[in-house]
Amino acid sequence: MKKLFFISFVVIAAASVNGQTKPAARAAAKSTAKPATARPVLKNMVDSASYAIGISEAKFMKQQGISKINSAMVAKAIEDVMNNKEVVLNDQQCNSAVMSYINTIQMEKSKGTIEAGEKFLAENKKRPEVKTTSSGLQYEVIKEGTGVRPTPEDSVTCHYAGSFIDGNEFESSYKRGEPITFALRGVIPGWTEGLQHMTVGSKYKFYIPYRLAYGPQDYNSIPGGSTLIFEVELLDVKKKNP
Repeated sequence: MKKLFFISFVVIAAASVNGQTKPAARAAAKSTAKPATARPVLKNMVDSASYAIGISEAKFMKQQGISKINSAMVAKAIEDVMNNKEVVLNDQQCNSAVMSYINTIQMEKSKGTIEAGEKFLAENKKRPEVKTTSSGLQYEVIKEGTGVRPTPEDSVTCHYAGSFIDGNEFESSYKRGEPITFALRGVIPGWTEGLQHMTVGSKYKFYIPYRLAYGPQDYNSIPGGSTLIFEVELLDVKKKNP
């Protein structure tokens, strides 16, 4: 996935170079009409493929929240790579630069949601029945079980209901009519940590900061930066084979 971001970043440069058009002729001084933008002329297969790649990659970047790039730097990067010149950033640095830019954009977009969640958690932790771990996860025991406790290497079977801090529910295995089974390392960090506090037969409520959930990015119907609340019932633990 990291390589995908690097490739996308480099390829989008083709759109910035091939998609540029020559400035329209200067209009008469007294004219108020805006000059028309010339459409690119696709003269051959290379032109068409290049333009199509540009459209595809530009749309992908816009989906990540990127709406501003330095086209001169993009053009320079393409020139260096295509002419086998020494580049300023290696692959790892390119990945890091793009991901940092995307995260910064997402953090700004999600700022209000993040602040609302932090305010909720600050008040919630004051309740005596709520426990807060060193990571910032908050949990509340609804029912304590007596069965086995999972480790990060195990798989678990759970019923759950997830909601936002305003009480609106976004997902429920109860409503689907069947629990879910998953590897404990294969879910969001808040679940991985929280379920290790539980024994089979327990029912807990997790209050999960966005950092331990889906981060600042939107995830399906969950807005980026969301603090999430889950009622989780641990039904079974499948221990990893020794």
